[in-house]
Amino acid sequence: MSDVIKLLPDSVANQIAAGEVIQRPASVIKELVENAIDASATSIEIVLKDAGRTLIQIIDNGVGMSDTDARLAFERHSTSKIRCADDLFSLHTMGFRGEALASIAAIAQVELRTRRADDQLGTRLLINASHCELQEPCSCPVGSNFMIKNLFFNVPARRKFLKSNQVELSNIIKEFEKLALVNNGVEFKLSHNGSMMYHLQPGSFLQRIVALMGRSIEGQLIPVSIDTELVRVHGFVGKPENSRRRNAIQFMFANERFMRHPYFHKAIMSCYDQLIPEGEQPNYFLRFNVDPHTIDVNIHPTKTEIKFEDEVPIWQILSAGVREVLGRFSNVPLIDFDTEGAPEIPAYGTGAENPVPPTIDLDPSYNPFASNRNNGGEGTTPPRQVHHGPKAPPEDWEKLYRQFEQRRDGAVAPSDDVLPAETPLDGDKSLMLPGMETSSTLYLQLKGRYILSPVRSGLMVVDQHRAHVRILFDRYMQRVNVANNATQRVLFPEVITLTPAQTLIMEEYLSALEAMGFTLSRLGGDEWSVVSVPSGMEGVNVKAMLLQLLETHGEGAKLVEDQLREHIAMSIAQAAAIPYGRQLNQSEMDVLVGDLLRLPQPNYTPDGKLVIAMIDTEHINRLFS
Repeated sequence: MSDVIKLLPDSVANQIAAGEVIQRPASVIKELVENAIDASATSIEIVLKDAGRTLIQIIDNGVGMSDTDARLAFERHSTSKIRCADDLFSLHTMGFRGEALASIAAIAQVELRTRRADDQLGTRLLINASHCELQEPCSCPVGSNFMIKNLFFNVPARRKFLKSNQVELSNIIKEFEKLALVNNGVEFKLSHNGSMMYHLQPGSFLQRIVALMGRSIEGQLIPVSIDTELVRVHGFVGKPENSRRRNAIQFMFANERFMRHPYFHKAIMSCYDQLIPEGEQPNYFLRFNVDPHTIDVNIHPTKTEIKFEDEVPIWQILSAGVREVLGRFSNVPLIDFDTEGAPEIPAYGTGAENPVPPTIDLDPSYNPFASNRNNGGEGTTPPRQVHHGPKAPPEDWEKLYRQFEQRRDGAVAPSDDVLPAETPLDGDKSLMLPGMETSSTLYLQLKGRYILSPVRSGLMVVDQHRAHVRILFDRYMQRVNVANNATQRVLFPEVITLTPAQTLIMEEYLSALEAMGFTLSRLGGDEWSVVSVPSGMEGVNVKAMLLQLLETHGEGAKLVEDQLREHIAMSIAQAAAIPYGRQLNQSEMDVLVGDLLRLPQPNYTPDGKLVIAMIDTEHINRLFS
């Protein structure tokens, strides 16, 4: 039997390596910009065509390369960063493996022009799918000029799985932000299809943050500076009131290298306990400086996972430092008592300094919520009668008790003003939890969040905010007609300032938004004006809703029109729903639960969160057994 193990050709091996190092156009930019930074460049320009599919050009003014180094740089494991294995534990450069240029050359057509300051002529190199086709002297500026053309031209399967130009450009901008943030002393330019998107001048770390994230973020940040023998941490953390539910702006760098570190992220999140709502996250921009011998970056090809030798002490230092900063800016309460829902019980004495407070004697028919439209006529609210001393019991107390029983047991008819029911109770009852068919009209509100009601099988617990979200979402989806959706003009147009990446996504969604009733006008640059919105959006923060839509886009494919409509309906429902902490009376709770149970799918919100939970009688009995 013949031997079956064979050595792979270099071209195949390079393509396998490219699959690990070069995943999309953003990976090419990351590797080449890191090389430019290692070459001591003070100015880096990135030129793109078709989101990097057709052309990625990186121009820097670094030290450049000789003709021999330029040719050798495209061989696998050729590098100037390290000489032996021990150098991996004392890295002072971004790159070190020597695989990036070889991986890029394996799946693209590469042209390089480079010259050193001491050389009169530079060198021009052409490589096509790992094959060197030409190397000749040329006249060029000091530094390096890489042109990567037709990415993945010889790997059609990889090219087919690239996303749309907007998504790929969005990923490029995210990678660009990571590189430009930490290298704030370098000038950066980024242009796409002939249009300049960024021109960042050298400046401080805060100036670079503002240049990338917008002027509004400057007032949302608190400076952090922690200096110990083990680690030095400096940067900024966001104020609690500016936390985000989705896509918080979070950057951590270790020795000027972007990193993802869930352990340190947890340390930061622990400092915001009781300061931000559940499910939200703060913004932060933090730079860690440690001894290179105490970290290991050679874990993953992307080099974003870093292992720290002293993780636990650094966790404690980071947590203590962030807590101190938040406390210094008066954002952390000294003592946090659980007073939510607790009644205020005043204490009165019998002395002159603490007199008995006045009591209020109300007529049994007095209704504090009744309107007083007749100015003393029929339906006028009786005035309050105030007197001091103990209140005498009513003479006709039996009649008063009977009236109370009638009010408690009587059904409350929902009005058009308070959550009216629009659909009959003929939904799919199989979707309802067991025991919900015979609900009681007696409700109890717990901590301004949950509604409790005894049912046939035990106890029903309803999340009031999620229940209202489910109701409003279904109503909006029933009312919306994309083909003829009513719109209303905004009295004072809302101006939204976007980032270049968000502007690209906005242009992609513009036609679908206009079909739904939005009218947006571009004022110039990355500023947009909201001129009109769909009807029924009173009280909704349109700016926050649109920003959330752009942030949700992420790395996924473009939302189709139905998904976009559902997203907007969900945003409207969440903005207009009853907030947590609002106290509801019996009538409001009765109408809310009644409308919820009339829906075809009352048990979950549109995004899959539980609305109704059941505690059966058997479970309650076991608690007392």
